[in-house]
Amino acid sequence: MTDTRQIDGVTDAAAARAAAARLAARHGVPALERARLTATLGARLRQCLAEGGTWRLTLGVRGADSGGGALHAVLEPSPDASSAGEGTRWETTVPLPAADRPGGTGDSDSDMVPGDDPAALSQALMSADADTALVLDRLAEQEALVAFHRDELHQTNQGVLALHAELDAAGRAQREAFAAERRARNEAENARRRLTFLADASAVLNTSLNHGEIVRRLPELLVPRYAAEVGIWLFDEEDDPHHPMTRPAATVRAARTGRPQYAADHPGGLRGVDDLPPSVLHPDRPLLCVPLLTHRAPLGVLTLSPPGERWDPDDAVMLIELTRRAGIAIDNARRFEHNRDIAETLQRALLTELPTTPGLSLAARYLPATHGMNIGGDWYDAFHRPDGSLITVIGDVTGHGLHAAVMMSQLRTALRAYAVDDGSPGLLLTRLHKFLHRLQPNLYATAVIARFHPDESTLTWAAAGHPPPVLRLPDGRVRTLDAKPGAMLGIPLEQEIADHTEQVAPGSTLTLYTDGLVERRAEGIDPGIERLSAALGSFGPAELDTDLEGAADRILKPLLSDSERDDDVCLLLCHLQG
Repeated sequence: MTDTRQIDGVTDAAAARAAAARLAARHGVPALERARLTATLGARLRQCLAEGGTWRLTLGVRGADSGGGALHAVLEPSPDASSAGEGTRWETTVPLPAADRPGGTGDSDSDMVPGDDPAALSQALMSADADTALVLDRLAEQEALVAFHRDELHQTNQGVLALHAELDAAGRAQREAFAAERRARNEAENARRRLTFLADASAVLNTSLNHGEIVRRLPELLVPRYAAEVGIWLFDEEDDPHHPMTRPAATVRAARTGRPQYAADHPGGLRGVDDLPPSVLHPDRPLLCVPLLTHRAPLGVLTLSPPGERWDPDDAVMLIELTRRAGIAIDNARRFEHNRDIAETLQRALLTELPTTPGLSLAARYLPATHGMNIGGDWYDAFHRPDGSLITVIGDVTGHGLHAAVMMSQLRTALRAYAVDDGSPGLLLTRLHKFLHRLQPNLYATAVIARFHPDESTLTWAAAGHPPPVLRLPDGRVRTLDAKPGAMLGIPLEQEIADHTEQVAPGSTLTLYTDGLVERRAEGIDPGIERLSAALGSFGPAELDTDLEGAADRILKPLLSDSERDDDVCLLLCHLQG
């Protein structure tokens, strides 16, 4: 079916629009598509009427018999009109549903709307209004649906915004937690650094027993990490010309009050520290003045200037604690030095002067240990007996310190008392053994006693737990007198120490020594005895006759090449003149 219409005016245009709507309704075109078709066609018709001329609308259905098809509309200028418009041709196609409504297709005049029948035209327009109402209902439904979805979207957006706010708050909280963790980690690391420095510096200060070395090492520990400059004022060194006589007021106040002082143009805010105005002597930098306190009295004041503008409060607390420990270390070192000087003076006073004997030269050396109290139980002695013989002895009391030195003195005195009566070296050592065991059950000693007689060519000797004597013969050969010795003196054991004799000729040299001369921790005692024997054998025939003192020094030099000694050293040379 095809419907062709000539359109010259508004009535023809309205009839054509109504015809298109009825044709679309007849073939089951949905109301929405129908309304879209009529609205589009109406707008196009208004445009044509505005342009003027005669137009032709052709409406038709294609392929309706096959169960599908489409409604086709073409609006173009009419070719028969004398004054045809010059407008553009317009056409559209609307797909039809798969099955038409009852009534089918075919030619029917019911779709024809005459332009001169007002009733038919009105009815067509009313039908168009029904479609419009249906479209408006659908539009209202869609608007309600849009409003519903708009509300859902708004609620969703509110939820998303709330979620974003929560995530942002959680992010801020997490960042703050991370920042707090970093701060805590940094504070812990700084605290660990301070504690490590304090422990290491304290170990360095307490290792030395020389207060001068402690004073020297303290600035080396602090500069430049914790201080730009360090000044140490010891009260008992005020007369030293190398120390300044004018000092900052904060330093003097710290010495008087015994409290740390902080002198600067701004408050320090340091715990336990008094704030003072800047120093007149050093107005350009802050000063932290900490007294060197001990359990008895202050020793001095430590004055520090910061490495930057000011100190961290925790660093200042650490510096105050280090100064306290340094004061204790200096005090301990001074007390040790005082006791060491007393002990060394006592021991050297107890070491006897060697007697003069015709035909027999004596040379002795005593070297204290370089560690500890520098005082021990090593001793030597030589004295004449009433029968004209010479007793030489060298011994070592176990332990160090004043107690060992006092016991050495008692053994020396006891030996001289026992030697007044006639007795061999073995008998003398046996008596000393009983004496020491009864006097000091927990103290032990070793010793070697040798007896020379001017009318005899024999040497009588005995040893108790001591390194063996070394004998140099006149021809330069060296022997170790390693006959079986007795046990240590003072052990809980009954013993009778035996005597040993050796034939000696003029030019022979007997060497008595303590283990500090030959013993080394890494190698034992035998290699040291071998070195001693080699040193004795290196002398010429006349060197020992002419310069026994020099020979003693030359023996010590190769055996004590190390400047550090853990034990005392005693050496006694007995040389028969050639």
